[in-house]
Amino acid sequence: MSQSLNNHFFLCCDWGTSSFRLRLVASQDYEIKGEFTSSSGVATVFKEWEKQNVQNRSDFYTAFLKHNIHELANVLAVNLDNTPLIVSGMASSSLGMEELPYALLPFDIDGKNASIKTFHNFNGIAPLMLISGVKSIDDVMRGEEAQLIGLIKLNEISIEESLNLVFVFPGTHSKHIFVQNGFIADFKTYMTGELFNIVKKHSILKDSVLSELTSQMTDQSEIEAFLRGIEVSGRSSVLHNLFTVRTNQLFDKFSKNENLYYLSGLLIGTEVRELKQKEFDNLFVCCGKNLFECYKLAFNTIFPKGKITFLEPEMIDKATIAGQIELFNLKHNSLNE
Repeated sequence: MSQSLNNHFFLCCDWGTSSFRLRLVASQDYEIKGEFTSSSGVATVFKEWEKQNVQNRSDFYTAFLKHNIHELANVLAVNLDNTPLIVSGMASSSLGMEELPYALLPFDIDGKNASIKTFHNFNGIAPLMLISGVKSIDDVMRGEEAQLIGLIKLNEISIEESLNLVFVFPGTHSKHIFVQNGFIADFKTYMTGELFNIVKKHSILKDSVLSELTSQMTDQSEIEAFLRGIEVSGRSSVLHNLFTVRTNQLFDKFSKNENLYYLSGLLIGTEVRELKQKEFDNLFVCCGKNLFECYKLAFNTIFPKGKITFLEPEMIDKATIAGQIELFNLKHNSLNE
């Protein structure tokens, strides 16, 4: 028999293009009580919706969310009816549950001008809050702004109006966020992770590297290959540098495993070097566990005397939850005023 929960819990959903993650979270300390994950990202669900051609899109996505809430409730043996649901990521995109407009720059890092839509009585009497992203003149992001709000809420970062700060969120599409006077003034997207996957699997270079990394870069030869990639990234255009992956293999400079680390260093080095053109008082690297060591080595190599702060991977994951709940409370309080 399932037990009922009080109202001090949230369901927090991070719904990306290729992944879905639903977590039950305590609102006081952001402790994760349980989670349900799948590969049913927004792109997959959108294709499934197109095939069935019966339900309207919002109803189809609603059914998907409620089914997964039910699955999580069964695993935890709890009653999740009437628990608020907060969804961020690609669910508010053109492929998602409902396309919402982006918030505009400058974006207040307290979240006051976030683009949000509330669906009342979604989960019993509890609402669903759908969070959109932010756009500039030529760029967009969804989710990183919520992470940034969460980091500040967790008091991991002190924002002073006089400081120019940079926040780097590595990933498939890395984000560099520039904060001035308490506002996101600009941001840039780098397709570092996606290009890495395309090159190693679908280009002529696929025969010069392994298809997957075999370790977390613990072997000295792997580290040296990665550092070599970082070094070469500063020599010429990335369009030329990429072909050196091929010549490394032709000239027996690296094994295929080492050459894959070389490619990683080449692309991450190219991304990180872009920041040498920027002036900043402090830079925060907000990185998940799988990329933490690579980006730390890249930043320490390219900015040996820079004011760089590396936030622990566990904090980044917690920041997403904290940001979602902060935005929910901000919106809820504004409606009650």
